[in-house]
Amino acid sequence: MTMRGRPLLALLFALFLGFAAPAQADREPLGTFQQWGAFRENNYCFAIAEPERSLRAKDWKPFASVAWWPERGARGQVHIRLSRNKREGSAVLLRIDERSWQLVAGGNNAWAPDARADAEIVAAMRRGIDMTVETRSDRGALVRDYYRLRGAATAIDAAAVACARVS
Repeated sequence: MTMRGRPLLALLFALFLGFAAPAQADREPLGTFQQWGAFRENNYCFAIAEPERSLRAKDWKPFASVAWWPERGARGQVHIRLSRNKREGSAVLLRIDERSWQLVAGGNNAWAPDARADAEIVAAMRRGIDMTVETRSDRGALVRDYYRLRGAATAIDAAAVACARVS
């Protein structure tokens, strides 16, 4: 890991200490890959990134993640934490380059609607350049969180390999 990657890893690690507070001591950084990081926590592994541009949330940090829970049979599950609570009835659209998916969402969280969509999104993340997540906030404002996908494929691989070792 280069010196340039160490500050980002430290930032990602500090940012996600609150991700699952009771198990903080068990979180293991797997690496930093451009804008993405990979972590293992007990039997759960994930690749994760903060948006490059987003509205600033007051009570939480927005992120995009791809996770593995071998014990639950979940592999490559996409989860987005929005920068704002979404307005009831508003769609949440995820765009990677020229492709779009409608996510299932509630409050400030969004997921792919099924395992097939998870696989399609992860495949697009692996070869894509940019990703945006868009909706309307509970106050009606446009919410657009923008992610760079540099390093996403490597972080996704690191998380998948780490959890393949535990299963």
